[in-house]
Amino acid sequence: MNLDSLNMKKFIDSPIGRFRLVAFLEGVSFIVLVFIGMPLKYSLENPAVVKSFGPVHGALFLLFIFMAFRLSFEEDWSFRKTTWKVMLASLIPFGTFILDAKILAKMQEGTYREI
Repeated sequence: MNLDSLNMKKFIDSPIGRFRLVAFLEGVSFIVLVFIGMPLKYSLENPAVVKSFGPVHGALFLLFIFMAFRLSFEEDWSFRKTTWKVMLASLIPFGTFILDAKILAKMQEGTYREI
């Protein structure tokens, strides 16, 4: 099995693709923390998920922010039209998934237009 058969090559070959991959991982880690870790911590007094996923999510969040700013300069995004939406997406549960569908996938295809 190679990368082409998994259709993962598009995520590795371009900066937008790598950012999409990091955004997905950051979104999953955020969902795990908010909807699994926090309820377990506060209702069952079991902080194990938060202790294990917290640092992972923190690292992915910082990587997401770093990559977003870097791409905003490299791709010449307008802060008022695109960059703030990307940043906001990382703060809202499921935000990175919406970001991917509405903006990032279209950017990678070359069909996204800043409105």
